[in-house]
Amino acid sequence: MRDLLNDLEAGNHLSDPDPVKRAQNQMKVPLAKRFYEKVETAKAPEGFAVHLDGKPVRTPGKVLLSLPTERAAKLVSDEFAGQGEKMDLTSMPVTRLVNTAIDGVASDTQAVLEDILRFASSDLLYYRADAPERLVARQAEAWDPVIDWMRGRLGVHFFLAEGVMHVEQPRESIAAIGFHLRQRDEPLRLAALHVMTSITGSALLALAVESGELEPEAAWTAAHVDEDWNIEHWGDDSEAVARRNARKRDFMAASDLIRALG
Repeated sequence: MRDLLNDLEAGNHLSDPDPVKRAQNQMKVPLAKRFYEKVETAKAPEGFAVHLDGKPVRTPGKVLLSLPTERAAKLVSDEFAGQGEKMDLTSMPVTRLVNTAIDGVASDTQAVLEDILRFASSDLLYYRADAPERLVARQAEAWDPVIDWMRGRLGVHFFLAEGVMHVEQPRESIAAIGFHLRQRDEPLRLAALHVMTSITGSALLALAVESGELEPEAAWTAAHVDEDWNIEHWGDDSEAVARRNARKRDFMAASDLIRALG
């Protein structure tokens, strides 16, 4: 299941957990020529479908691509409409995520939920620097409000630690997060949560975005406190920037889909 979730391209395209390597793999596959002119959304039996020249789009698994809200369907239709003479799947992150949800996540939502819980048991937000003082303060400023929100929302308690040594979290807290996730186990929502979680290393940030507690841009910034600190002091390079931009594209696509689901 983890392999499938990492494979946002789906179908027969090559896959890699790293978004930049996935994009590079895509370049090895000749781009298909755009085969349609008109893109529109239309009512479907279980929501809204995307039509290309009047014909409904199907997933690589040959399942009707249907979304529960018109707003969500428009995210996909806009990606199809934005294609040029060649179809570039790397520029269609919402479509790839929807395909993954329909063809993969829908068949085993429990496995995806459990994977998110594994992240929650060792969440980025638990592990703090002990120095320098400014970095410690930045982490607290970005992360403590999310910890406090989870405590208020779910009544959970977490152990915070300095360094990277694993700290066992209370079973009751992880169980409460699991119960919270089970109320959100629709395949599309769960797939989007998994993408945000795996990209940031934080299930707590993903859940804060999903609940509307945190804006996506703020969550992205919070997930990169350490990385931004290192960039400020040691600089960056073009490959690192490309990897980060690719991850952010997928993160924002997942958050857009969650918002569109309502």
